[in-house]
Amino acid sequence: MELGAVIDGVDADALLEIPLVGLGFREPLADWILSMPEEIDCLELTAEHFFDHGEDLLEKLRDLYPLSVHGLGLSLGTPGAIDQETLNQFQRVADVANARWISEHIAFTKTEDVDLGHLNPVPLTRKSLKVLVDHARQVMDVCQRPLILENITSYLRLPEELLEADFINQLCQQAGAGLLLDVTNLYINSCNHRFDALEWLHRLEPSVIKQLHIVGYSYHDGVWHDRHCEPIQDELLELAAQVVSYAPVESIIIERDGVLPPVSELELELQRVEDVCETARCS
Repeated sequence: MELGAVIDGVDADALLEIPLVGLGFREPLADWILSMPEEIDCLELTAEHFFDHGEDLLEKLRDLYPLSVHGLGLSLGTPGAIDQETLNQFQRVADVANARWISEHIAFTKTEDVDLGHLNPVPLTRKSLKVLVDHARQVMDVCQRPLILENITSYLRLPEELLEADFINQLCQQAGAGLLLDVTNLYINSCNHRFDALEWLHRLEPSVIKQLHIVGYSYHDGVWHDRHCEPIQDELLELAAQVVSYAPVESIIIERDGVLPPVSELELELQRVEDVCETARCS
C-alpha cells in the first residue's frame, strides 16, 4: 500500500510518525523539566494545579514544550450546567499554556449537591451519552481548542445500553472530540472485569485515539489499582505498542504522582516508552 493511503479511516502516513513522549508536570520535578532533558518531548499540565496562580511558570513551560492541559473537575458526566467558574479557570490555563490539546474524563466528580472528590464512572446509556456530548461541545466552544476524553478505571459494573468502546466511538463522533486512551486504565479494567483488552481496543475507531496515558499498576488482594506510583510493567508497554501500531497516536504521557522516582529512573522510563513506540511504528 502506498504512503498516504487510508487504512480504516486513518492516513497511513500518521502511522509512521513516532509519537511524542512526555510526562505529567509535577512541581518537585520543575528544575529538571525546565532544564529541557532530551528525553522529554512534551508535557501535560493538570489544569487545577494552575488555578489562580502559576502564570509565570506556564509561560516558561509554553516556551519550552508542546503542552496539553488536563482537567480533573469539570465533571462532564454530571447532568445540568458545567460550573462556570471552573470552566473559566480551565480556559485561562489552556490559553496561557497555548495548549495543543485540552482533556477531561469520561466521568463525573460531583452531583448537584456534593463534590465527591474523585472520578466516578457514568452509566453507558444514551442519556449519559447526550450529557457528555453536550458538555464536551460546550468546553470546546469556550476554549476553542480540540478536546480529548479519557477512559477511567471503574470497580463497578453500571447499567449498559452500549458497550464501552461503542459508547466512546459515538461520544467522539457526536461531540467532535478525540480519545485520550489510558492504557493502564484499560489493562486494569480488563483484569478486574475479565475481558480481552485487545478485543476492546479493536472495537474502537482507530482515528479517534489521539493521546495515551501510561503508568505502572498496583495489585493488592486480588484487585488491580491505578495509583500512579509504580514503574511501567512490561505488559503495559506491550499493550501500548499494540495501540501505537493500530492508531495515529500523537503523544504518550507518563503519569507519576504518589511516589516520584529519581530523575534517572524517569529518564529510563521515557526512553523505554520511546523505544517501544519506534519499534511499533517501524515494524
